[in-house]
Amino acid sequence: MNQKTYLVAGGSGFIGSHMIEQALSKGHKAICIDNYISGVHSNIEEFEKNPNFKSIKGDINDPKTLNIETPIDYIIDLACPASPIDYRRYPLETLAVCSEGVKNLLNLAKQHNARFFLSSTSEVYGNPLQHPQSESYWGNVNSYGERSCYDEGKRFSEALTYFYRTDLGVNTGIVRIFNTYGPKMKPLDGRVVSTFLHQALLDEDITIFGDGSQTRSFCYISDQIEGQWALIHSDLSGPVNIGNPNEFTMIELAEKVIEHTGSKSKIVHKPLPADDPSRRRPDIQLAKSKLGWEPKVSLDEGIAKTISWFKQHGY
Repeated sequence: MNQKTYLVAGGSGFIGSHMIEQALSKGHKAICIDNYISGVHSNIEEFEKNPNFKSIKGDINDPKTLNIETPIDYIIDLACPASPIDYRRYPLETLAVCSEGVKNLLNLAKQHNARFFLSSTSEVYGNPLQHPQSESYWGNVNSYGERSCYDEGKRFSEALTYFYRTDLGVNTGIVRIFNTYGPKMKPLDGRVVSTFLHQALLDEDITIFGDGSQTRSFCYISDQIEGQWALIHSDLSGPVNIGNPNEFTMIELAEKVIEHTGSKSKIVHKPLPADDPSRRRPDIQLAKSKLGWEPKVSLDEGIAKTISWFKQHGY
């Protein structure tokens, strides 16, 4: 009687496939929509024998893809290239899915009277002048640069979501995702954890951009999904930061990866890319107070689990 239907746009991606797994594990129905620009079909193969799962190959920029008669309760938008390699390879597609794609999903949510959930990003804070970053911080973003397709694309997605909520009455929520890692990451997607692990497992040099003093905060995928799941099923409109507030330098991360893999890799340095944030750490007081959520998995535990998955899949 309580079974719901979750449409996950970008459901074959890293976080999207885990979100589908979460819905199915709780006995709900899940519909995956993906055009596979950056998604991986193998991420959802395990669900294809589940009668509660349906997969649609299509582009949410095309409204015809979203001609869905099945009643939908929740629409979760994870349909955007999120790794630097992917969004730099597909900058126009990234801007399109953050604008037309989001608008089409919002219209679908209005049609089905569904809750729309936008997966935004800590990149909306840019290279922050406030530390740690709270949801009230407006950010320090370069609107005219190689990262702007993603950073400004997501900022525009948030604006669309805001006005569909305030002016059109759509039930919406927004999460701002901080660096997340774990099984089902692509080893060559340009994210720092997967890159370091891939290099270490091959005993290749671990490449650090700049002097390695820049920081990030790493959230294991199970924590990220639990935080988002709580937010999806709350009455909060957001945005709400979901991430791990424990902060590490790139040097510290590389050393942990070498230790856990037993690698012979050496650390080498390369020039820092343009607009690379120097520090990144979420203020999660809102998630803690309103959702009762905070991350549980330490970086050491999460890295060990991710290494195990990488090895099992030949990475």
